Amino acid sequence: MKGTFDAIVKYINKFFLHLQPYIYMVTSIDRKKFNTYFWIVFCIPFVSLAFLLLLAAIGALGYMPSIQVLENPKINLASQVISEDGKILGSFYYKNQNRTYVDYNELPQHLIDALISTEDIRYYRHPGIDAKGLARVAFKTVLLQQRSSGGGSTITQQLAKLLFHEPPRTRIGRAKQKLKEWIIAVRLERAYTKQEILTMYFNQFDYLNQAVGIKSASFIYFNALTDSLKTEQAALLVGMAKNPALYNPVDSVKAIAAKRRRNIVLNQMHRYGFIDEQVCDSLKGLPMDLEFQRISHTEGLATYFREFLRRIMMHREPRRKNYHDYASYQQDSLEWANNPLYGWCNKNKKPDGNPYNLYTDGLRIYTPVDTRMQQYAEEAVAEHLGEYLQPAFFAEKKGKKTAPFSADLSSAQIQEILWRAIRTSDRGKFLINQGVTRDSIYKVFNTQVAMKVFSWHGDIDTVMTPLDSIRYYKHLLQTGFMAMDPRTGYVKAYVGGIDFNHIKYDHVTQGKRQTGSTFKPFLYILAMQEGFNPCDEVPNSSVVFYDNDSVYSPKSNSRPEDLNQMKTLKWGLATSENNISAFLVSRFKPKPIADIAHKMGIVSYIDPVPSMIYGTSDVSVAEMVSSYATFANKGEHTKPVYVTRIEDKNGNVLSEFRPERMESINEKTAYLMLDLMQGVADFGTAVRLRYRYNFTAQIAAKTGTTQNHSDGWFMGITPKLAGGCWVGAEDRSVHFDMMNMGQGATMALPIWALFMEKVYADSTLGITQEDTFEKPHDMPPMQNCKEYAEKSTEGIYYWENEW
Repeated sequence: MKGTFDAIVKYINKFFLHLQPYIYMVTSIDRKKFNTYFWIVFCIPFVSLAFLLLLAAIGALGYMPSIQVLENPKINLASQVISEDGKILGSFYYKNQNRTYVDYNELPQHLIDALISTEDIRYYRHPGIDAKGLARVAFKTVLLQQRSSGGGSTITQQLAKLLFHEPPRTRIGRAKQKLKEWIIAVRLERAYTKQEILTMYFNQFDYLNQAVGIKSASFIYFNALTDSLKTEQAALLVGMAKNPALYNPVDSVKAIAAKRRRNIVLNQMHRYGFIDEQVCDSLKGLPMDLEFQRISHTEGLATYFREFLRRIMMHREPRRKNYHDYASYQQDSLEWANNPLYGWCNKNKKPDGNPYNLYTDGLRIYTPVDTRMQQYAEEAVAEHLGEYLQPAFFAEKKGKKTAPFSADLSSAQIQEILWRAIRTSDRGKFLINQGVTRDSIYKVFNTQVAMKVFSWHGDIDTVMTPLDSIRYYKHLLQTGFMAMDPRTGYVKAYVGGIDFNHIKYDHVTQGKRQTGSTFKPFLYILAMQEGFNPCDEVPNSSVVFYDNDSVYSPKSNSRPEDLNQMKTLKWGLATSENNISAFLVSRFKPKPIADIAHKMGIVSYIDPVPSMIYGTSDVSVAEMVSSYATFANKGEHTKPVYVTRIEDKNGNVLSEFRPERMESINEKTAYLMLDLMQGVADFGTAVRLRYRYNFTAQIAAKTGTTQNHSDGWFMGITPKLAGGCWVGAEDRSVHFDMMNMGQGATMALPIWALFMEKVYADSTLGITQEDTFEKPHDMPPMQNCKEYAEKSTEGIYYWENEW
């Protein structure tokens, strides 16, 4: 503090020497008395200031952080979700504090130089308070009455303000805050090194637009790592420190001021010798060249996947009283006991004994998702649904009285569906909780209001009634798509819906729908295990099931000339023929078939009844993809892996997640099933993969369509990637009227095909059309069934008219 005192005395003496002769001229006080009075008067403010500083130090003027708090300040750090290729998918953070920690060695020198030359050139020479700066500000402000006399706060004082700022409402409050900042600054200097203070400052500063801390700011404004910031980029971010709202480069109006401020920082760097004049002039002429990307939990890549991770990691231990049905409680209890990712934040404790907080503890969550594949999957959904399928659905329903619902529904049934939607909406729940009558609620829902609704061409600002908006959203076709590596279980792409910002429901892991004919491969597994081969022939004839007093016979979808003929199993699966499926159910019984489906990865309940050939049980997309991947993994089922490891803010590994494998079927059976399902793509219901998308790759596939074509499914397996897609509306009563548009081959298959087109076109992924399924070493050569010899060059196209 000696330097601070010497500087103050120096300024006082200089001021006094200039003023002394004039005072003697106008007063009769002798020199000795004058000196005595002068120093008494002059010392009073300093004694008062010292007394106030003492009061502030002991906390008499408000909260003063203790030494322990100063040495361990509470800094909220966002948790990051990181892709397999090292990209940040998104963050979980508390309120607007999207802060990611950066070490001092990650700060480029020109960033530090820019801050010091602009904010605190004597940073390395003062103990937290710059006496020269304070004296300069006081002299120019008080005596010379200059409105702009430069800042007097040091970097350490600014950090004190950032860490322990209480917004003052009065001038007295501002004065008290300033006194506390001085004391905290000095204490910070004693507790930390200069490098540590700089690191804390850059980690704490809020650059707006969800960019808290220099690491987040570098990514959000320039899509760059902190240590890769260029000099002019660093100057822009340092310039924002004066007033981030005023110098916001994203705002078109304020961008000019932001650039001017950046150039001031560059001038300061030149003034103090950090860059030469030539470099300064060249950098000042450059544009700001932003690569701004808005960070939001509802925007960006893999929004549904990120929400799935948040939901599963933050689960609490299941309690029976919180569940309406025992089955859900039992399923979640098993997840809690057996899935290490389920409830991870509550099952794992920090060193202080508290559970991890996803929003404030700065976790690094590494996932197997590949941003390229994720991008391709989202583009495929947008291309097929947004450009083709949804416009076709709107066109079909236009002008129809019951739209978007099926014409089979009565007016009363439609009204009941709409009322259920009203009750479950946020607006409806609020009104019901307020005790509003049903008639009054309908009146509210029939009153026009301004709102924003989703469209594939961008959100629409419009005016409509809430009831009309419900009808509008009922028109929208939804989807769920997932792709995973069958060898490792690593999930590579995850699209839970069409737009997370408007529709939060996840159709990959949350939603479950009837699977249609995509369930049929499970029927064929037992046949392969019992010695059948894909080319073995069975009768394509009606099968009758007797269940107590009822008689049941599945409906055939064969052409007349194919009925009552001997057909191969490969033909039966390729054409999705119900007679062949019924033959297998009658031969091997429903219960063993349901059991094999569970061994393959289906967790949901499968009703062991003959109608299972239609895929009447509700199953999620994730379950279907994981079970189908078993075929490509030599009969070994691997659970989907959503996270590979979790690290703390310092990079220490807290958990690692390895694939969980279980042999479900033998390797030969798996290979026979792959051969069977290749027939679906070669001459069956997915033959368009060959003639429309021109795929030459080995593809094992299955399409699926449910009753009234309410659900369209497609499952596709390649040697290195297994994927599945479901498409349908929120309500099963909303669907296409015609089978050619409502079948899985039209609704879901194109999404998988468009995705794979992009994957095959990207050589960096290492997935090609030349990849082949690995054949068991003792497997005899596979024969081509007669259908391959019979099919025309254009292929045979079958509809899945299962009902």
